[in-house]
Amino acid sequence: MSNKLQRLVSWEGFLLVLLLITILLNSSIAPAYLSIDNLVNVFQLSIEKIIVVLVMTFIIINAEIDLSVASVMGLSAAVLAALHLAGVPVGAGIIIALLIGMICGLFNGFWISFVGLPSLVVTLATLIMFRGGARILLEDRSIGEFPEWFNRLGQDALIGPFPVGLVLFAVFVVLVVIILQYSGFGRYVYVIGNSKDVAQYSGIKVRRVKMILFTMSGFVAALAGVLFAARLGAVRGDSALGFELDIITMVLLGGVSIFGGSGSIFGVLLSILIVLNLRNGMSLVNLTGHLQTGVIGVLLILSVLIPNLAGYVRRSWEKRQYSQQIHETAVQ
Repeated sequence: MSNKLQRLVSWEGFLLVLLLITILLNSSIAPAYLSIDNLVNVFQLSIEKIIVVLVMTFIIINAEIDLSVASVMGLSAAVLAALHLAGVPVGAGIIIALLIGMICGLFNGFWISFVGLPSLVVTLATLIMFRGGARILLEDRSIGEFPEWFNRLGQDALIGPFPVGLVLFAVFVVLVVIILQYSGFGRYVYVIGNSKDVAQYSGIKVRRVKMILFTMSGFVAALAGVLFAARLGAVRGDSALGFELDIITMVLLGGVSIFGGSGSIFGVLLSILIVLNLRNGMSLVNLTGHLQTGVIGVLLILSVLIPNLAGYVRRSWEKRQYSQQIHETAVQ
């Protein structure tokens, strides 16, 4: 089979077809859907999620999970808001909020890398703990009235029609492609995801890699929380609540195995486009937020189920072909 044909029948090829169908359906519903302003808006409404998706790709390829990212976003935004309310300059508040995110990531990484607890358990616990911290800081209040320059950071265009968040996302994509696909660190991430024991015997510092990944996850989630606060102009204790569902769905739909060790950033980028366009299309037909979340939940199940079924069918086919070859050899 040629390389072009392999690409066509690959998971990325399937995602590309699904994306084109989604775009065609949306453009038939709203003729102005393909305008530059609307396409930028599609990204802008979910820019914080897709920035975190990039770092979550590293985590899941490494055979781990971070369920606490949305809570880190909310906690960092709450810290920024609480500091602003106390009279601390917003610039200093941003730095402190980012440091809080890194500390959250280090906390997760310590229990996972050095103590050996499962990342699912650790980050489920910290999801609750970090969210509780945000609610304690702000209670039921909505804190706003940030400086105008901060609000413009999340709302105004920086280069042409593109806002700061979208520019940052584009820069991060380039960095992620280089690191994950072409660097030694990226190879370590894949090797550990395939087998932690093999990686250790190969001399890879597994604990260090995992600590870097979770610290990076905390920092990027905190940055996304700051951008979220700037875009909305206000922060509540429940900011970014439930965002982890979309984030994990985009990674798994992109072909990254939930068991680690496989997947590419190119598939994840396609899945980002699919989920964003799908949500936008559901908004065009006036589906409520709860129904949209339900559809994304179904998509999450399918993103795990379909590759597993495809793998089962492929193995069954290969086994049948092998048995047939043995039979023909015996007959001859």
